[in-house]
Amino acid sequence: MKKNVFEILVHEADEGGYWAECPSLEGCYSQGETLDELQSNIKEAIELYLDELKTKNKRLPSSSRMFVMPISV
Repeated sequence: MKKNVFEILVHEADEGGYWAECPSLEGCYSQGETLDELQSNIKEAIELYLDELKTKNKRLPSSSRMFVMPISV
């Protein structure tokens, strides 16, 4: 079975811990106190999102490739 690879953006939460978003899956977010917990939680969120798409017979959105680029201001 082919696995899908999704890029996530990880943010440090102001109150501590971390939160992540998966930009190619609109509205797919999760959080965790540690990076390990976050990784587990966002993986579960993505799996649930994909299950929901499958249940509704919707196609997987095309994944956009992202990268980080520093900009001096």
